[in-house]
Amino acid sequence: MEIWYEDETRVGQQGSISRTWFIKGQRPRLVRQQQFLNAYIFSAACPEKDKAVGFISPVCNKEAMQIHLDMISQSVEGHAVILLDGAGWHSAKALIIPKNITLLKLPPYSPELNPKENFWQSLKSKYLSNLVFSSIDHIMDTCEKAWLDFVNIKGNVKKTCSRKWASLS
Repeated sequence: MEIWYEDETRVGQQGSISRTWFIKGQRPRLVRQQQFLNAYIFSAACPEKDKAVGFISPVCNKEAMQIHLDMISQSVEGHAVILLDGAGWHSAKALIIPKNITLLKLPPYSPELNPKENFWQSLKSKYLSNLVFSSIDHIMDTCEKAWLDFVNIKGNVKKTCSRKWASLS
């Protein structure tokens, strides 16, 4: 049995300005995305195994969620309980839940119970902040590079997603 955490994040639309180091007494010049281009990173993580599965999509809907569930299913060793929030596409009737997965919906308004929020915060602050994108393809390429750079560092998934209260051992 494995515990996985699932969530999505939007990248690109009205990008955020993040804190940065700069000379005391001066203001840094930073860029900010102004147009409404965006893409989504779907991701699930198993901190105990220090692994994550994800993909980048130009849309966030039940079809993208189905692709994501199928990807998770292929990465699970045995059976997985996947904790996720109450987004509409997580519980769409048209979803076909793979047999080796059980979905467990978190209570509403409780992002602190999903460590994927910490994962996104770390990924975005290190790789995806203070950027301006020229196209959807540029967003998706940048997200792919950021994702690979982040999850390929041994221990990153375990460090950002582990919770003492969610251990099976």
